[in-house]
Amino acid sequence: MRILLIEDDAAIGDGLRAGLSRLGFTVDWFTDGQAGFVALTAAPYDAVVLDLGLPKCDGLDVLAQWRRRGRDEPVLILTARDTLDERLQGLDSGADDYLCKPFALAEVAARLRALIRRRHGKTAPVRTLGRIVLDPAARTVTRGGQPVEMTAREVELLELFMNAAGRTLPRAVIEEKLYGWDDDVGSNTIEVTIHRLRRKLGRQVVRTLRGAGYALGTDSDADGDADGDAAEPA
Repeated sequence: MRILLIEDDAAIGDGLRAGLSRLGFTVDWFTDGQAGFVALTAAPYDAVVLDLGLPKCDGLDVLAQWRRRGRDEPVLILTARDTLDERLQGLDSGADDYLCKPFALAEVAARLRALIRRRHGKTAPVRTLGRIVLDPAARTVTRGGQPVEMTAREVELLELFMNAAGRTLPRAVIEEKLYGWDDDVGSNTIEVTIHRLRRKLGRQVVRTLRGAGYALGTDSDADGDADGDAAEPA
């Protein structure tokens, strides 16, 4: 899941970017309010981590402008401003959650996962597809109760498809969700990762919609083993 991080403290920002990346998030980090404000329109972010005491434009002003423009991405405020009035002001300005510094990385990640679940209309902490079970927090996948060895990128792609169940994802959108601006993405990277998912979880787990993109399919063992590359209407 792709996260926009706006934090001017170099140590905190670097730690969050590195730590969240290890936990399966793609993180784009900006250090001032003006750049962060513009960045939200440049990529399909799943959530935002927003500091308040930012140079060039205060975090609350950034948040208020986003909401006035109809931006509905979930925002987690992460700040040293810890009085009740300041927390209420942040929430009333449109924040979805509020966490004071110092913080634990695990809690930031858990709150982000909860915000993203709510945005996608999900309540359960795990995702299921037939006998396939994905635990986003543990970054594990099982099929029929048996663990499936997956790379971090394969888990991220499976989570993306499960969150977007019922929708078609063009290749460009998949790239934007999984990779930051600094990542080097090969011309067939997405196709290779999808091929590996099918090999490990069944040919039907991801459907190819020729000319449109890809979509979540089915657990082959549960619903038959039709060709996962068959052309289907979008």
